[in-house]
Amino acid sequence: MNYRLIIRPEAELDLEDAFTWYESQETGLGSEFVRAIDNCISTIGRNPLAYRLIYQQARRVLVRRFPYCLFYIVEEDTVFVIACFHSKRNPKDWQDRLS
Repeated sequence: MNYRLIIRPEAELDLEDAFTWYESQETGLGSEFVRAIDNCISTIGRNPLAYRLIYQQARRVLVRRFPYCLFYIVEEDTVFVIACFHSKRNPKDWQDRLS
């Protein structure tokens, strides 16, 4: 089955914020972060049900090398990325996006 992948606007903002922060720490590090995110998104696209449910209908994939997680939901043939959060952030922040 082919899945459509949609990154919700609030997740886009999460990604932009993280990119900006990493890039301000070291030139090129933001780009490495984006490549790691792209790898996660490709993995999700190939088999979104491979990751277990962690809260209601949300699933989580860990971002390699960076302390971030992508949170997403699967509805029929569409994957919605709802958040990209640092693993130390309060989970209630991304959980609120499900309602």
